[in-house]
Amino acid sequence: MVDFALEEQYRQTGGGAVCGVDEAGRGPLAGPVCAAAVLFSPGTEIPGLDDSKKLTEKKREALYPVILEKARAYGIGWASEREIDELNILQATFLAMRRAAASLAVAPDVLLVDGNQKPNIGMCLEVPVVKGDAKSVSIAAASVLAKVSRDRKMLELDRQYPQYAFAKHKGYGTKLHYERIAQYGISPVHRRTFLKNLHLEAPHE
Repeated sequence: MVDFALEEQYRQTGGGAVCGVDEAGRGPLAGPVCAAAVLFSPGTEIPGLDDSKKLTEKKREALYPVILEKARAYGIGWASEREIDELNILQATFLAMRRAAASLAVAPDVLLVDGNQKPNIGMCLEVPVVKGDAKSVSIAAASVLAKVSRDRKMLELDRQYPQYAFAKHKGYGTKLHYERIAQYGISPVHRRTFLKNLHLEAPHE
């Protein structure tokens, strides 16, 4: 289970405000990528919190308002499908992380970032943490906020483009999704660089 060990380690070395950062949606064929940044006060308890991938959708939805309520500060940032196509998914993910961190109401001293690379947010010390969402409370909370926020966005896109069944697969490359792309073509919210080998045209208006 996740804990505050990493946060305490960096607080004791002078980083008073230690923030966790994570993303959701790097792999899908459609929709934006979302990142979240979460900063807790020492000793904050979030019962049941874990890496978002280990939690059910129902549990993530239940934790979402608890995290918002108990966080000292949080931010959510996005990078669009077009930005993903223009920058590549890694740089677009970093852009979403920068936007999430920039929207924090409290300036962090340390950013614990899930993964093995620094997004170069430029605000403070950045510490990559491999599998951080399974270790750090702050990163795990960020993973939940990012995942829930993006899933909700895909439900909105499902209402806008019901023919693609985004509500079922959230934009990931499932058999159903590929079948719908073959039938209806590429929508405005698909990542064209992820689909360039399919030789599909955008649907006619």
